[in-house]
Amino acid sequence: MNTSVGRDSLGAASMGAGMEGSALLLTALGAIFLLGLATDLLGKRTFLPRVTLLLIFGALIGPGALNLIPLAITSRFELITEITLLMIGFLLGGKLTFTSIRVMGSALLWVSLLAALGAALAVFLGMVTVGLPLGMAVLLGCIAAATAPAATVDVVVESKSNSRFAKLLVSVVAIDDAWALIIFSLGLTFVAVVNGASEVSPLLGALREIGGSFLLGFTVGLPGAYLTGRVRDGQPMLAEALGLVFVCGGLAIWLDLSFLLASMVMGMTVANLARHHEYPFHAIEGVEWPFMVIFFILAGATLEFDAVWQIGVVGLIYVACRVSGKMMGAYLGGFISRSDNDTKHWMGLALLPQAGAAMGMALVAANQFPEYRNLLLTVVVSTTVLFELVGPSFTRLALRHCDSTCVK
Repeated sequence: MNTSVGRDSLGAASMGAGMEGSALLLTALGAIFLLGLATDLLGKRTFLPRVTLLLIFGALIGPGALNLIPLAITSRFELITEITLLMIGFLLGGKLTFTSIRVMGSALLWVSLLAALGAALAVFLGMVTVGLPLGMAVLLGCIAAATAPAATVDVVVESKSNSRFAKLLVSVVAIDDAWALIIFSLGLTFVAVVNGASEVSPLLGALREIGGSFLLGFTVGLPGAYLTGRVRDGQPMLAEALGLVFVCGGLAIWLDLSFLLASMVMGMTVANLARHHEYPFHAIEGVEWPFMVIFFILAGATLEFDAVWQIGVVGLIYVACRVSGKMMGAYLGGFISRSDNDTKHWMGLALLPQAGAAMGMALVAANQFPEYRNLLLTVVVSTTVLFELVGPSFTRLALRHCDSTCVK
């Protein structure tokens, strides 16, 4: 009898704690969504894009300040990040139709490639100049090539820009991750050889990751292109779009592939092969923004602002070299492809945001070369905070300038 009462009491207590946790979680999610709406309105009335505002608000309510975000939400940051980037990759891939690639022409190839290489080379030379070891300089240069797709795309969406510059920017960001991954993998292999380890596994691993991601995206996208929009004539339903995205992302993570590249290739496959309906991405665009709100607020909550004060001379030179490298590389790419002046002068500035990809590369490099770990992580963490906060403002500045001058 007493045992039964004890169990009932424990069950009631557990249920009460669960209800309390659910109430806290739902209240926090509701407040975050409303905060995102307020940020959207505020972003239209200030010079700061909503991405930066969300990051700042996330930092204010995060563990480093007011600590108002429940653990139930922050503990799911990795999952939210994966879902958000999967949607971003799918939508970016949808922009890479054969028609749009023909319209962009050689500018897409040259600007994307040389902007990535320009940043890598400029940072490498800057790090060598300040006396860093060759291996460290190579790794930091390779990491500098990456651009944050989520922040860049959101600024374009927020600006409602439909200029040729905006379309080229989205296309460049779509393939930037592939260039950055290739450059970083080559850098890892080079540093391994220089440091006495003749392993070529980093290069083979990169080829497997890139090739496997493309194959997976195409494999999931091919039947998806035929099936989507068949259940209900006309446009695909949300369940179809999310089903494709989540299956592709889950398989990519399980196979240790790049889920961002896989989802991008899947989106590109569906957009080019699904001829029986007009546009396959209307459904998913309706739910993308709420996930991005949570993503950027939690990203802001995890920013380590203390690292900014540790940036030092090396960090400042890294920032200056990455900015100049992106701008010079994009200018050279625009010059070779005979692009307009605004593309040559402003595209590099629009490609400054840097976030999760750079951090991921830094962690991989730090694990493989522990002798570089402390300085490498300090520089990358501190500069990523800076680029994540300031970069979107330069992207918006470039878009606003080019909206009035670029060819539509």
